[in-house]
Amino acid sequence: MGNRLTLGITKIGDLLLKDRITVTENGDPLEDIKLKIPEYQRPYKWTVKNANQLLDDIEEAMNANREVYRVGTLILHYDEEGNYNIVDGQQRTITFSLLLDCLGQKPIAFLDQNLSNNLYNLHNVMNNHRAFGRRIAKLLDDKDQKNLTDYVNNHCELIIVITDDLSEAFQFFDSQNARGKTLYPHDLLKAYHLREMNEIDVTETERVVRMWENLDQKKLAVLFNEYLYRLKEWIKGNRPKELTEHNIELFKGVTSRDSHPYAQYYKGAFAYADELNHSHVTFVSGIQKLSPFQISAPIIAGKPFFEYAKHYFDILADIQNNDKYEGYFMNDNPIVKTLDLRKYKNGVGNRITRLMFDAALLLYVDRFCPARPSKADTDYLEQFIVFAFIWAYSMRAQYRNVGWQVAQNYIMGTMGKDGVVNGFNIYKVISESESPGALLSKMTDMTVPLETSKIMANMDEVNVDKDGVYQNYLHFFIYHKFWEEG
Repeated sequence: MGNRLTLGITKIGDLLLKDRITVTENGDPLEDIKLKIPEYQRPYKWTVKNANQLLDDIEEAMNANREVYRVGTLILHYDEEGNYNIVDGQQRTITFSLLLDCLGQKPIAFLDQNLSNNLYNLHNVMNNHRAFGRRIAKLLDDKDQKNLTDYVNNHCELIIVITDDLSEAFQFFDSQNARGKTLYPHDLLKAYHLREMNEIDVTETERVVRMWENLDQKKLAVLFNEYLYRLKEWIKGNRPKELTEHNIELFKGVTSRDSHPYAQYYKGAFAYADELNHSHVTFVSGIQKLSPFQISAPIIAGKPFFEYAKHYFDILADIQNNDKYEGYFMNDNPIVKTLDLRKYKNGVGNRITRLMFDAALLLYVDRFCPARPSKADTDYLEQFIVFAFIWAYSMRAQYRNVGWQVAQNYIMGTMGKDGVVNGFNIYKVISESESPGALLSKMTDMTVPLETSKIMANMDEVNVDKDGVYQNYLHFFIYHKFWEEG
């Protein structure tokens, strides 16, 4: 193919029954198309609703006598083994294959490959196949089935884009999606950092993309929008608004081409940590692996960005999971057990306050906790959890209604004149502390008890313990001596 894009148009019947693309840009067909679903693809998530909608659209186009019905774009990566790996268009291609199978069009080589053993794949393939079978059985006679079969095979068409450069395939995929819908900022960052991976071989690129795609994409969006972006701004004393395509530069980072001293410093630090962690030194010496990332530091563009995302995705998941036996940072913490009660997860004010608390823990762990914390590390962390809780939930206790305006003012420390206590930028304090001990000393000086007269929160069940869980977070203000009558 010569390391370039090949464009074409194909009829569905040609692609799925004859393994060819009807016509390419030079006017000729392209034969021996071995369609393959690569491991990095997401599961087959089209439901019966999606499948029926596709068939409805096809029948509508057929009844309107539309000569050609364009059903989308199929982006393919042509690999060294002669496979045409589907980068975009998997859902539609599988669905058309199931439809043709139900119409008695066989063999369909594409359906012979094994999908990954995933609940989505197993459930949706069977359900959609049955749904098509029922719909086709209701057609009045053989002529109706024949007309539908002919229309699907010869009048439904896909635009085809083929490249033997995987990074280019992903870039094209992201640009196509951007035209059709609003992408999450982290999707745009994915496209940007894939472009910075020009020197990475295909196998490693596929591994990195597979790692990214295996993460829950909604949770990944939350990680970037709600935590990493806000932390980067709060650390600098700014008021974050919303992560959009216009301010994602924060996550583009330092590229291989940047040669300024600050860029060389961060690239050197990352390279040293990465090389040490992949050597035998840590195993032989027994020392812990080095963290190559810091939230407050610039990102290294390209492959490190994807590892950065996975790194913080895992840490946040650990912080938000208080299971007694799982994770390294949060394990059966009594404060978190109370905060995990449903009543403290519902409502805007509760969600904002919990985010502030979790974000403080994420930044603390990032700065002071190794991947495998020692007893001393966890002892410091447990002490910090108390201060982070008192800080965040002092705000919740002093306001009947909490929105982002209140939260931002509280974090910026602009509410002292109104008699509100404990409002200060804890994120800046964490980032400017040299050690856990120094941080705890600062927190001791800056955090004061709440007076009863200032508390607007519900004070019922303050000291009620049910099944080892206190039913009101204010219990911990009393327990840790951050409550005084007045």
